[in-house]
Amino acid sequence: MAEITASAVKELRERSGAGMMDCKKALTETNGDLEAASDWLRSKGLAAAAKKSSRTAAEGLVGVAVAGTKGVAIEVNSQTDFVAKNEIFQNFVREVTGIALEKGDDMDALKASPMAQGGTVEEVLTANIATIGENQVLRRAKAVSVANGAVIPYVHNAAAPGLGKIGVLVALESDAGVDVLEPLGKQIAMHIAAAFPLALDESGLDQETLERERAIATEKAAESGKPADIIAKMVEGAVKKFAKENSLLNQLFVMDGKTPIADVIAKAGKDAGATIVLKDYVRFQLGEGIEKEESDFAAEVAATAGLTK
Repeated sequence: MAEITASAVKELRERSGAGMMDCKKALTETNGDLEAASDWLRSKGLAAAAKKSSRTAAEGLVGVAVAGTKGVAIEVNSQTDFVAKNEIFQNFVREVTGIALEKGDDMDALKASPMAQGGTVEEVLTANIATIGENQVLRRAKAVSVANGAVIPYVHNAAAPGLGKIGVLVALESDAGVDVLEPLGKQIAMHIAAAFPLALDESGLDQETLERERAIATEKAAESGKPADIIAKMVEGAVKKFAKENSLLNQLFVMDGKTPIADVIAKAGKDAGATIVLKDYVRFQLGEGIEKEESDFAAEVAATAGLTK
């Protein structure tokens, strides 16, 4: 049996929103496995609404840039938030975003690309680590484009133009003018930043994620004591609900809370007299999916001074 630490209980509580004793029980039941404990809480109906940014811990910046019918988003991580405010770091992220816009999102090619000051992206990043005195990582990049239409950017919690903690790109394929596509794209981008869709439509949802939801729903439904055929319908209903709530085109527009995004786009196209297709999107949230160890600053100071906290 794994030791259930206070820090593990605290992390699970922050992830799930469940009570402390419930979190401790969940960890005990799952031998200290945080992921399994999260699922256990959900299957028992003890977890609050999932905190989708609960794993967001890494610092740094997300950069976005567009040029007509193409756009790109990149993420560069650092150890502390102080670096995100550093002019050297901001300029690096800004320039690399511009390079990615021109060269594409292949990470090896991006790292090998030359920078204006001399040296490749990877070499300049290494030099910046030495200059700033903190580890930095070019983590990911994604480009989107349309044959005809526009790519619209949005940055939430902007630290500087085109740089922030959440970067969104919306790729709209259409013959409609930018006077129609830009405001529509901006609203959809703001929705994406807030609603955190997992895929454009249901067919794009990860099968492993769906199977995990099915397993949770099955365990939860089994406790109802209902007949097997009813349980099967309950499980299918739960999985369909999850898929609908997490696919962008099916999500209810945050601006009114009742209209599916697909209908918002269709209406805009009808009003403009041109078909509008949401071809693709990007949503980069700083540190998404990265676990970061929490440090006890007081303990570090005490240890450095040779004291006991």
